[in-house]
Amino acid sequence: MSIPIHPAPNYRPVAQQPVSRANWQLSALPPLSLYIHFPWCVRKCPYCDFNSHEARGGIDEMGYVAALLQDLEHSLPLIWGRPIHTIFMGGGTPSLFSPEAMDTLLAGIRARTKLLPDAEITLEANPGTVEAAKFKGYRAAGINRLSIGIQSFNAEHLQAIGRIHDAEEAKRAAALAAETFDTFNLDLMFALPGQSIAQALQDVETALSFAPTHLSCYHLTLEPNTYFYRYPPELPDDDAAAEMHDAIEARLMAAGFEHYETSAFARPGHRARHNVNYWQFGDYLGIGAGAHGKLSFHDRILRQARFKQPTAYLKAVSEGNAVQSEEVVGHDQLPFEFMLNALRLAEGFAVPLFAERSGLPITVIERQLQAAEAQGLIERDFRTIKPSERGRRYQNTLLQLFLHDA
Repeated sequence: MSIPIHPAPNYRPVAQQPVSRANWQLSALPPLSLYIHFPWCVRKCPYCDFNSHEARGGIDEMGYVAALLQDLEHSLPLIWGRPIHTIFMGGGTPSLFSPEAMDTLLAGIRARTKLLPDAEITLEANPGTVEAAKFKGYRAAGINRLSIGIQSFNAEHLQAIGRIHDAEEAKRAAALAAETFDTFNLDLMFALPGQSIAQALQDVETALSFAPTHLSCYHLTLEPNTYFYRYPPELPDDDAAAEMHDAIEARLMAAGFEHYETSAFARPGHRARHNVNYWQFGDYLGIGAGAHGKLSFHDRILRQARFKQPTAYLKAVSEGNAVQSEEVVGHDQLPFEFMLNALRLAEGFAVPLFAERSGLPITVIERQLQAAEAQGLIERDFRTIKPSERGRRYQNTLLQLFLHDA
C-alpha cells in the first residue's frame, strides 16, 4: 500500500512560537513524487476505507487515462521544472487497467514532465486481476516495481475479510511477480478474524518462499465508514495482536529484512522510495479521483484534494479543474504534520530535516521533544531524533504530544 498520511481534520495544533508568514520560507524544495489514483475495484472489501468503487458495467480505461493526463496538464504550473523521483499507482485496483492503458499513461507523463530515468514506478495489483501476460506488459510499459495485495495465503482468512481471490491465486500472483519483476512488495495483514500467531507466521513463511524484496505487514483495523466498522467481526485481542506483531518482526529480521517503518520491511537497498518520500515530508502531486497532494513553494505549503466520485472527477477535469479543496498549511499545523510522518521511520530523521521541510526552527517543538524524551518515547542527540522502542509501540501517545497543548 501507499498511504499518504493526512492529519485528522479537527486536530488542535500545539501552541508554537509565532512565526510571521512574511518571514517564513523554505530554503529548498523537497523531492517530488507523483501519486495516481485508480478508483475502481471488482468488489469493495469490508475493511476498506479508501476511495474505491465497484466497477459495474465496465471501465472506460482510455477515457480515464486521458482525464489523468488532462489533470496533470492543468497541474503543470505548480510543479514546472521539478523532477519527478517516483510514481505510485494506487487504488482501488490499478491492475484492472490493461498494459496498453498504462503504457499510454506513462508515455504521456514522460512527454509532460521531467521524469527521472531511474524513477521508481510502482503499480498496485490484486491477485484476482493478474495474469502472466499482464505483468510482462506492465514491465514493458516501464513499471519497475509491483505491490500485490495478498493480505493472507489462508483460504479461511481470505474469505473472512472478503477478498475476491483465493489462496492459490495469491500464491500464483506472488510467483508471477517474482518471475517478472526484480523488486516487488507483498502486502500482508495480521490480527485477522480467528487468526492464531502460528497462522500469522505461516503467512509470513509463505510470503518469504517467493523471495520478495519488500513486505508490508498491517494490523487489521476497523475504520469508520466501512462494513466491518458497522458489523465488527471477532478479532484477536490486543495482547494476541501484539504477540503476532513481535513474532512477525523477529522472523523477518532473522530473514534479513530491515524493519524501517511502522508497517514496512525491506531487504537492504529495497526500501519503498515513494513511501519514504511521504515519511520524510516530501512533496507529491496527486492526480485521479480522490487523490490528495502536498506541494511546497518557497513561501507556502499547499494541500489539495481531487473530487472523489469518478463521475464528478471526470466532469471537473473536463471543465478545467479537478481540485475540490485546496488549503495552505498553517505554521501551527506543520510540526504535527511533519512528526506524524517522520516518527513512523525507525531511524527517525536528521535534525536539519525538520527546518528544511517545515521552514521552522527545531526550537519551536523543544518543549514537546523534552516531554517525549522524559517519557522514554524518543531518543535524540544533535544529529538525529528517532522513536524509541517504547515510542514505536505507543506511537499514538508519542504523536499526541505534538497534537495537543501541554
